Amino acid sequence: MSSQREAQRAEFLERHDLAGARRTPLAGDASTRSYERLQLADGTRLILMDQPAVLESPVCPPDATPAERLALGYNAAARLAAGSIAAFVTTAAYLRARGLSAPQVLFHDADIGLAVLEDLGDGLFATLIADREPETPLYQAAVDLQVRLHAEPPPVMLEADGLGWPLLAYDALALKVGTDTFLEWWPKLVGAPPLGVEAVAEWEALWAPVFARGEAEAKVFTHRDYHAQNLLWLPERDGVARVGLLDFQDALRAHPAWDLTHLLQDARRDVSPELEAAMLDRYLAARPSVDRQAFLVDYRALAASNAARILGRVFARQALLGRDQYRTYMPRTWRYLERNLADPALSGLKAWFDRHIPAEIRA
Repeated sequence: MSSQREAQRAEFLERHDLAGARRTPLAGDASTRSYERLQLADGTRLILMDQPAVLESPVCPPDATPAERLALGYNAAARLAAGSIAAFVTTAAYLRARGLSAPQVLFHDADIGLAVLEDLGDGLFATLIADREPETPLYQAAVDLQVRLHAEPPPVMLEADGLGWPLLAYDALALKVGTDTFLEWWPKLVGAPPLGVEAVAEWEALWAPVFARGEAEAKVFTHRDYHAQNLLWLPERDGVARVGLLDFQDALRAHPAWDLTHLLQDARRDVSPELEAAMLDRYLAARPSVDRQAFLVDYRALAASNAARILGRVFARQALLGRDQYRTYMPRTWRYLERNLADPALSGLKAWFDRHIPAEIRA
């Protein structure tokens, strides 16, 4: 962190009477965000979130054309929030207004990219399960939260505390640019030549109906990164409020299967086929108006798209940048992808992967 950025942090904390807090850095992820825990003299704990906007490419203007989005860069094309404090503040308020446990935002400065948040603790689902907490009740609560969110149509604009943020759709272009990163990064990682023109054209034709379905059904609020390392267990609360929510600033309107693909095919921990099936049954039982067969076809297709995106944009790209810890997640993600491709509805995509990405270059 630069001395200039540290001066901004110190000034921000002093402005809100937090200059005397003990500051402890927290582990980060693959993003440009960072966090510190603030310990006050009276024992209160808060979180300082730091997201310098200058480290990210521009976000998507609501009325931008596909060509304009592509010209602006990946964040605009994929409709990512670039860590926007305005996105975080307004999304947190939307979730809290529905009785859900997003952290309260105590102070923020959207212009410089700093905020102080309620500290929801350390009880991450992933950590608790690794420490032998029974996983089924946690996953049941997380699925029930999805049911709650999907019970009402989300607004086009999120607003809170003088800030506004558009809740855009996870449309075909956003799905495509994410999935296509597999073509860019996976061959580089394994030392294979770039895919040829015909292979790329076939890839695009096979994915096009998946992306069209994703856009057509983009009707519910979607966290977008809904998995066991972004969910906290708050057993002292009631119902779905027991699930604490983190890292939701990239929220969009999306297909109702999207968050479930992240939760039940978690790239960072094994989710058994049995648990996945039980949780899908739980979700569908709670939403009897949903066409089960169509939903499950879309779920497998979007989960395959997500696995390809993660293998490319997240894991292969990060590994090529020297972050070898991401290699440990690759075999699991390949297993998820292969599980999805076993669906007869995805036989064309399975054949494409078998021809162009044989077993020996699947990590």
